[in-house]
Amino acid sequence: MDIEKEKVLKMVKVAKMYYQMDYSQNDIAKQLGVSRPSVSRLLHEAKEFGIVKIEVIDPTEGKLRLIDSLKERYKLKECIIVNTPMCEDQVIKEYIGKKAAEYLSSIVKDGDIIGATWGTTLYQVAKNIQSRKVVGTKVVQLTGGISHSETNTYASEILHYLGSAFDTSPHFLPLPAVVDHLVVKQAIVADRHIRSVLDLGEKANIAIFTVGGFSENSTLVEAGYFTSEDLKVLKRKKAVGDICSRFFDINGDICSEDLYERTIGIDLESLKKKEASILVAGGSEKIASIMGALNGGYANVLITDQYTAELIVSDELFMEKVNEPIENS
Repeated sequence: MDIEKEKVLKMVKVAKMYYQMDYSQNDIAKQLGVSRPSVSRLLHEAKEFGIVKIEVIDPTEGKLRLIDSLKERYKLKECIIVNTPMCEDQVIKEYIGKKAAEYLSSIVKDGDIIGATWGTTLYQVAKNIQSRKVVGTKVVQLTGGISHSETNTYASEILHYLGSAFDTSPHFLPLPAVVDHLVVKQAIVADRHIRSVLDLGEKANIAIFTVGGFSENSTLVEAGYFTSEDLKVLKRKKAVGDICSRFFDINGDICSEDLYERTIGIDLESLKKKEASILVAGGSEKIASIMGALNGGYANVLITDQYTAELIVSDELFMEKVNEPIENS
């Protein structure tokens, strides 16, 4: 259908005044010397003939697609994606920590056993946890810690916050995460007090943890817990990260059986059996380790940020990250 050039120009002018300059229809009518119904008709025709195209952006639609994609791909019971104002590690930790605290508080019930790890992300969770009136709930440390590190792991603070929130005395595991020899570990875990804490961690029906990356700057690496041979094996096997100081590759497979056997804490296979196995992690440096954890099936609940979620579901961007070479020590 042909339209007179003059009318086209009028439709364009009216559309620009209304949609770009925020004029009201009455103001446009006065300026052009026409009736308000005429302005309304011109705007309608501008849409009809494709001069104006209106797109409604639903901010929740993209998030819902990401959630559905992650839940389907990794068989998750729950996936929570938190909108953060910027893609900066500390900001991401604060936002996902608050959301994870809300989630944990909402699911805890009488008699639950809550197992937790250490680290700055879990610290954000613990310090934001709201008190709940529950009976018979227990809190236990899932893995040994680090006795000397420039980075505060907040192991004791996390357990104290959680214990206080759920009105229980926490069960600590005041041991190194990794020891040099298997016989040393065997002697340590033979102690009945230590064994009782480890057994409680295995019995926990709720586990909340994060992942660590694997690089020269990793907390465990900087603390000197690995021998040069350990590091060679982890690099050769393309380790991408750890849960509870147990390292895995992008498929979630354990990278070093020897190192695994010398690590004190919950067995990763145990995480697969938990009622709620909650992974709280985000940030560009954690993409590979999150993927490895999810591929291994160690979590059935994921709490992360929108930037991380988008990178995880983007195979092309993700593989570029994974294939970056790790520098030799």
